[in-house]
Amino acid sequence: MDVAQSMETSSGEAIKCIDMHTTGEPTRIVYSGFPRLEGTLLDQRDQARNEYDHLRKRLMLEPRGHFDMYGAIIIQDTELVRNGTADIGVLFTTNSGYSTMCGHATIALGRFLVDTHDLTVFPKRDGLVWDQASRQITLNIHAPCGLVSVQVPTTADGRKSDPSRQVGFLSSPAYPVAMGLTIPIPKEVRWPELGDRESVTLDISYGGAFYALIPARELGFDQGLGRVDLASMTSAVKRLKPYLSSHAEVVQALRHAEDERLSFLYSVMVVDDTVGSKPPGVEGTETGLCIFADNQIDRSPTGSCVTARMALAHAKGNRPVGQRWAYNSLVSNHFNEGAFTATIYDDKVHVTEFNGNVRPAVIVRVEGSAFYTGAMTFIVEEEDVTGQSGFTMEGVTK
Repeated sequence: MDVAQSMETSSGEAIKCIDMHTTGEPTRIVYSGFPRLEGTLLDQRDQARNEYDHLRKRLMLEPRGHFDMYGAIIIQDTELVRNGTADIGVLFTTNSGYSTMCGHATIALGRFLVDTHDLTVFPKRDGLVWDQASRQITLNIHAPCGLVSVQVPTTADGRKSDPSRQVGFLSSPAYPVAMGLTIPIPKEVRWPELGDRESVTLDISYGGAFYALIPARELGFDQGLGRVDLASMTSAVKRLKPYLSSHAEVVQALRHAEDERLSFLYSVMVVDDTVGSKPPGVEGTETGLCIFADNQIDRSPTGSCVTARMALAHAKGNRPVGQRWAYNSLVSNHFNEGAFTATIYDDKVHVTEFNGNVRPAVIVRVEGSAFYTGAMTFIVEEEDVTGQSGFTMEGVTK
């Protein structure tokens, strides 16, 4: 018995994970060892948060993770899996909690679910259908925001995913909820770059989670995202986001969700449509910096926000059905590799919000690439005070 096995036995608790990244943004896929959850997927999300949040902290934070770690917990049993609509479920984890949708993690998870043939991990794996002509497998993932259809390219024999081709997913319905919203910024909230301005104008759009979309120059960063003082921009958003989350007009906009538990501001996305790496076959490109959860920075272009941005652009008349657009992060611009591409797939769908209103929406196809970085078994020893539930350096210095 090796050391890892002996510690696993002595601790009585081990969680097994596969690590991947999508344009540099990590996804720690939890495939074994997380306690069984009950009820609907949103109920299971509540249970994970209320009863097992110490496990999220162990996996996301130091010493096993870091401030910007991201995770995906495979959920084998949900209401959509039981009725045959979905093949598998997932819960997404951040440095501070549980998100409702994540595009970069969906892209990674699609590859992993095709590559695993362990039915204890993915009971419905053998039921997936391989399309030999396109060398592609489609699977349906139940995310907290709804159903997401994922198309995973495969090798010639259909047994494994093909990392040389992009994974695509069709989003749950996406729609803007506020356009051109001018928000006054009180003195105690303002940041130095804002100067004498007393307000900012932004949009709010839903792509499985709610995003406040604001141009970099609107925040006072006149050089946009071409050259970024990351510390200053993060500091500005850190002041802005809590204020927006409690502002009456923003709170009202966030009520346009299909379930009240989805009704919160997940992120501020700083955007710049004047810069961006441009892959072949797209008609345009732009860049975004996504700051979410507890001031966590997304290295990827943020697939769920790409969905939200496409829905917003379509509503403004700027993105017709079928037009292919590229969305970059600071990382994809640096490497000139890793942009997400997106198209409006369907603009004839409607959603019923939890307040009863019916709203037009779109389905967006988003494409990107994810890669494996490692595999691990995490354990905890009873004597380990530091590693019991995870920490951040910011937290220990407060």
